[in-house]
Amino acid sequence: MTKRHALTAMQTKKLEAGKYGDGQGLWLHKRNRSWGRWFLRFVVDGRRREMGIGPWPDVTIAEAREHAANARRSARFGIDPIEERKKRRQRAHRLTVSEAVQGCFEARQAELKGDGIAGRWMSPLSLHVLPKIGKIAIEDLDQHKIKNVLEPIWHTKADTARKAMNRLSLTLKHAAALDIDVDLQAVMKARALLGKQRHEVKHIPAMPYNELPAFYRWLSKQPYQSCLALRLLILTVTRTSEVRLANKDEFEGGIWIIPAERTKTGVERRVPLDDECLKIIEQAKQHSTSDFLFSSPTGKAMSDAAMAQLMIREGYDYRPHGFRASFRTWVEEQTDMPFEVKESCLGHKVDTGIVGAYQRSDRLDKRRELMEKWANFVS
Repeated sequence: MTKRHALTAMQTKKLEAGKYGDGQGLWLHKRNRSWGRWFLRFVVDGRRREMGIGPWPDVTIAEAREHAANARRSARFGIDPIEERKKRRQRAHRLTVSEAVQGCFEARQAELKGDGIAGRWMSPLSLHVLPKIGKIAIEDLDQHKIKNVLEPIWHTKADTARKAMNRLSLTLKHAAALDIDVDLQAVMKARALLGKQRHEVKHIPAMPYNELPAFYRWLSKQPYQSCLALRLLILTVTRTSEVRLANKDEFEGGIWIIPAERTKTGVERRVPLDDECLKIIEQAKQHSTSDFLFSSPTGKAMSDAAMAQLMIREGYDYRPHGFRASFRTWVEEQTDMPFEVKESCLGHKVDTGIVGAYQRSDRLDKRRELMEKWANFVS
């Protein structure tokens, strides 16, 4: 039979460095004559465990025995006292909304483009939510707090409010997975309180395609780097970020290979280049001061506002991204190309589900044919 209370308070003071058993799994590990620690060895559900009780002499022998008795009592009922202590500590620290949002973001980073480094996932919350309610505990977040924080932008910035609400819903689910008592319906209730949004979707202004040839001729006579970039953007119908962040080594012969991390779909994209595009690229390389095809004087990538500012300065209401709509309207009205080819030229994902599993061509040759027709029309 295991001896109980083998140690005395006086003995613990005189013992040298070493491990000494008090009985029933309670041990004192002395590092030296003046300092040590208590620990308990026990078995729960057939699993051997070791649990720290506290430092000696701060925790007296009587206190150590009391803690050990409570832990053994839990273990007899199949409750792991170590896990219970972790839960108590978690409850003692109430997770804030900011901490919960950060944890949710980190858990979802692998799903986000570029691991979410650009900050678009976080920005609706960082700008409109966290400054107001970031410090409150996540379990205290209810529909009234969500309504109050989103009400100022519910109609004026409808898309931002919708994204913020979506992220908050994901955050609450993340907190629930951490075993925190949250109201998973808080977002749904807040939506009901806020009502329907009075927001009209505004499309990016796009130049009518019949005005494009004259505009392109004007661009071709301008010496600015932003004009070169706009010309390449129009001819390739790529996105603004894909053009301004283009690297010189992405162009191989008659193909521009845009890496997956810079495409909206997260898939590497091949863009066919005609003779006019190749001339623009060679001209841009001569003016570039870095690895970027279109660089600023300091060697950084061209500003994300450079092309738009050029059009504003010249009195145009249209925007660079709108040229993709100009192309899509032209190709619909002036050609009989298949839908999949038209959409593939814009970098849209058209082969999904079972079709995408078997259809693995990017239709490069067909796209090249269509893009040459577009370039002939524009230039």
